[in-house]
Amino acid sequence: MAGSVISDRIAQGSGRVAADTVIRNVRLFDLVTGELLPTDIAICGDTIVGTLDQYEGTTVIDGHGRIAVPGFIDTHLHVESSLITPFEFDRCVLPHGVTTAICDPHEMANVLGRPALDYFTEAAMRTVMDLRVNLSSCVPSTALETSGATLGAADLLPYRDHPKVIGLAEFMNIPGVLNGDPVCMEKLEAFAGGHIDGHAPLLRGRRLNGYLSAGITTDHEATTAEEALEKVRKGMMVLIREGSVCKDLRALVPLLNPVTSPFFAFCTDDRNPLEIAHEGHLDYLIRLAISLGVEPLAAYRSASLSAANAFGLRDRGMIAPGRRADIVLLDDLRECRVSDVISAGRLVNDALFAARDIIPPVGTDSISLPAPVSAQDMQIKGSGTQRPVIGLLPGQIITPFLHADLPVVDGIVQPDPAQDIARICVVARHGHNDNIGRGFVRGFGLSGGAMASSVGHDSHNICVVGMNDADMAVAVNHLEKTGGGFVVVRDGMVVADMPLPVAGLMSDAPFETVRDQLEVLRAAARALGCQLDEPFLQLAFLPLPVIPHLKITDFGMVDVNRMELV
Repeated sequence: MAGSVISDRIAQGSGRVAADTVIRNVRLFDLVTGELLPTDIAICGDTIVGTLDQYEGTTVIDGHGRIAVPGFIDTHLHVESSLITPFEFDRCVLPHGVTTAICDPHEMANVLGRPALDYFTEAAMRTVMDLRVNLSSCVPSTALETSGATLGAADLLPYRDHPKVIGLAEFMNIPGVLNGDPVCMEKLEAFAGGHIDGHAPLLRGRRLNGYLSAGITTDHEATTAEEALEKVRKGMMVLIREGSVCKDLRALVPLLNPVTSPFFAFCTDDRNPLEIAHEGHLDYLIRLAISLGVEPLAAYRSASLSAANAFGLRDRGMIAPGRRADIVLLDDLRECRVSDVISAGRLVNDALFAARDIIPPVGTDSISLPAPVSAQDMQIKGSGTQRPVIGLLPGQIITPFLHADLPVVDGIVQPDPAQDIARICVVARHGHNDNIGRGFVRGFGLSGGAMASSVGHDSHNICVVGMNDADMAVAVNHLEKTGGGFVVVRDGMVVADMPLPVAGLMSDAPFETVRDQLEVLRAAARALGCQLDEPFLQLAFLPLPVIPHLKITDFGMVDVNRMELV
């Protein structure tokens, strides 16, 4: 069979027989020179077999002079953070030119464990786009918080040779790597010689050298040009991230040019359907980079060829004979205005999505509170007024460690709207214990009420922020009823919500519904005084711990197990 397929490709590419499909009358954007070259593109099955020539085809797609570029590759993302299932993610972002997405089901895995890996690898076999999976390396992500599951090397190894699996996902446990933690070493050794993703915010100098010596090759956490430059000079592929919360592109694009583009790629990490609807996906990153002065050659190369090379996907990244037929047709190069997408030789349309064999979601009963929480459960007792406070930096997940004088009433430390300081609690929801982490946060702008989320990186307990203890309790208890999601409460009433019943992380609704629900939630948050662009995703990142080995003294974290702010 393989010989027959190859023979067909040779015959069609050499022009002896008509190609299965010909895209006629396009201008090929050459990733070698940056030129626009008039051509036909011949396709046999799912493979490009001819360029820089004219071809006859059984099926002809008229390019109408449009520009042809390789399909875009998102090098690191969590589908769960799009708040939709892999099948809706497929339908949402493929029309934006994303023909390959490399996902880490880290969020769902921290809730469900191996069933999350089973679900994602099975779903990836059925999506129209090529959804690839990196196996979640840090489940749980930290000992500081109660997670829903544990994945050791023995749990991951059965998936290593799955056709959709690339390797090991972002290795977040930097102290474990540098200190030779046995669990980390077992995973690194099990996947040695394969692809291992990095996750190394602020890591520099000898510690970075030690981390890279473990065989880790990529990083999406660089937030300054200086940090990114050191990493690429030391052999890392830096994945320039621009998501719904973490926005690093403006800081890093001064490094991106045709000379350096082989060492940079793009990723979204976490991006929701509302922002995709307003701005786009990788097409937005390309457009933004070019608007900031990046040459189109560098931007499109990083979005395709450089990304493919970094992850060992040698069959794609260029529009060239022998490569996978992932092609994006553009009306405008600098604006990255996508008009049509070809995925594995198929013109993307509604019929293609309708023909998929969709599997049902898992983890629809993942919220387990031992008992309803009360207003008193949200309170912090104390006598002193000087309290630690988590600072919020819009557009970042780094949290400054602040202090503030807060009022105390009847032995209960109070939030203070005048200082923009709200109460924050993290409520364990996996059924293992009834822990609650309590603290204060500055930056939400709340005048009253409460907001809660069952998306709480990375262990995904329920995170609630508010000015009113009773509203906070109502919000938490409401999420147990809906199976998870987002909710806004004021004066004891739910004013807006979005159920996320799939592991408490994803909706089972179409992405258009999720987009519209996010609009309503955002308006409800604004009515409470919150002006953040992404209030719920910003809330979802607040439980993240700091990195103790870096000796950074001005960051704070919620320690759910010890139920205090440290």
